[in-house]
Amino acid sequence: MTVARPPEPIPGARLLFSLDPAVSYLNHGAFGAVPVNVQRTQQRLRDEMEANPLRFFTQGLVDRVTHTRRHLASFLGADPDGTALVGNATTGAAVVLQSIGLRPGDEVLTTDHGYGAVDFSIARECRRTGAVTRALRVPLAATDEEIVQIVRDGLRPGRTRLLVVDQLTSPTARLFPVAAIVGVAHERGVPVLVDGAHAPGMLPVDVTAVGADFWVGNLHKWGFAPRGTAVLVVAPPWRERIEPLVVSWEQGAGFPGNVEWQGTLDYTSWLSAPAGLFTLRSLGLDRVRAHNAELAAYGQRVVGEALGVAPADLPDPGGPAVAMRLVPLPPGIATTIDAARALRARIAERLAAEVSVAGWNGRGWLRLCGQVYNSPDEYERLAVRLPGLLDRG
Repeated sequence: MTVARPPEPIPGARLLFSLDPAVSYLNHGAFGAVPVNVQRTQQRLRDEMEANPLRFFTQGLVDRVTHTRRHLASFLGADPDGTALVGNATTGAAVVLQSIGLRPGDEVLTTDHGYGAVDFSIARECRRTGAVTRALRVPLAATDEEIVQIVRDGLRPGRTRLLVVDQLTSPTARLFPVAAIVGVAHERGVPVLVDGAHAPGMLPVDVTAVGADFWVGNLHKWGFAPRGTAVLVVAPPWRERIEPLVVSWEQGAGFPGNVEWQGTLDYTSWLSAPAGLFTLRSLGLDRVRAHNAELAAYGQRVVGEALGVAPADLPDPGGPAVAMRLVPLPPGIATTIDAARALRARIAERLAAEVSVAGWNGRGWLRLCGQVYNSPDEYERLAVRLPGLLDRG
């Protein structure tokens, strides 16, 4: 087949990052990559902190965090008074799980596309409280209407205490119709936690329009913030019930301050986050989103062709706006967590390429991301060398 042309690069974008030029970093969705100017912004804040730690922590820091929170909430279309800064989306999910008051016989409903660490958190809270968890099977090729129907059929009013659904899934790069899902759940009186870990920066986000009871999202992936920057957004009826994982000096302030303040936490990543959004906007938000999605689609087609995957068999569960794409691996390869991790490590060591490999529903999947620092030749090199690595095992 003839692979479509990749998008034109954004001039100078690669120079904004300090990534190792000897490595093809095709897994931005894992830990993100922080632009150099944002790194420097954070370092200036750290210098300020270390010059006089007492002054930094006791004179105006709460107000600075509040100002940053309002800036980030505005970007996400969220209510600043219902938004708390947290370390990552998984932390936000844990706050929700411990705050909703699960009891024996309650059920937390998920899908089989959920993020592993959140699933672990759900399982722990269920063990602690006597609740149970159940995952709905959602086919990768299911339409939005079919997904909504699967959720509708899976809800158990009176027993389902919380529905947890991903906005854009990590293992399968599937974009879920979260607003419609929230509507169906609310019709049956079931609150919803939306895990939007990958949404900020990659996708246009309007948290208020989604309407979830709880929404979590990372700014340190596609929003160019330093790592450890995420938000937990809580709808008004739940705010007084939220309890932080760590109790500290802002406990009496209530949500969101009691969740944000954790004593001697390094707050410089949060305070630097607006610099990441400034970089994103400077490059052109719509331009970056379109470029990244097109580049990921190009990489998927190039690598898929090299592995002998027919175009019709290349999944597109996220649609044209998603900058993460899946390539199915040959049967029997990377079907378990351990095998997937081992293959990812071999690709990194032998091919100098960082990718995501996951086993999902008995099949191994390669996930490729597109970002402004990537170039078409990185996917092309991977396509040339990957088949031989898989053949050798």
